[in-house]
Amino acid sequence: MVRKLKFHEQKLLKKVDFIQWKTDNPNEAQVLRRYHIQKREDYVKYSKICGMITKIINLVALLKPDDPFRQRIGQQLLDKLYDCGLVAHKLSLSQLEKVTVSALCRRRLSATLVRLKMSGSLAEATRYIEQGHIRVGPETVRDPSFFIVRNMEDMVTWVDQSKIKRKIAVYNDKLDDYDLMQ
Repeated sequence: MVRKLKFHEQKLLKKVDFIQWKTDNPNEAQVLRRYHIQKREDYVKYSKICGMITKIINLVALLKPDDPFRQRIGQQLLDKLYDCGLVAHKLSLSQLEKVTVSALCRRRLSATLVRLKMSGSLAEATRYIEQGHIRVGPETVRDPSFFIVRNMEDMVTWVDQSKIKRKIAVYNDKLDDYDLMQ
């Protein structure tokens, strides 16, 4: 048995439709859970990006196949999305229509740490990033939603002062005495 809602509670609930909200996108909750996305706004941004990519591809597809402008723009779009890591091969524009929110989520820093085997799970990777143990190039990154393009994958490392880096070096018998002085 549920108690009757007070007046102010009913007034607050009039503003939010929980029944309709859950049925908006059934894929959303699954993606948020699978990639350990903490902010729903990130998912919304990724969804908008995918929509814009699809819209551009549809506009380019309206042009004649032998049009030099279409070929140039199509190649630039293929190159850009390949460099970002959203497509595996530079084959054709038809494969770009299949770019999904999951493809964008796989390029997040937390997912990259799991793929590089620097972390065992996405939750653990997110914790490492938020605690400041990871750097990309010379800068420490504390945002798990940081987007990693193909060129940046090699630059993802541990921060020099990280205790995790030190534990890994001790485990591998590669700890330098010079590092102990710093």
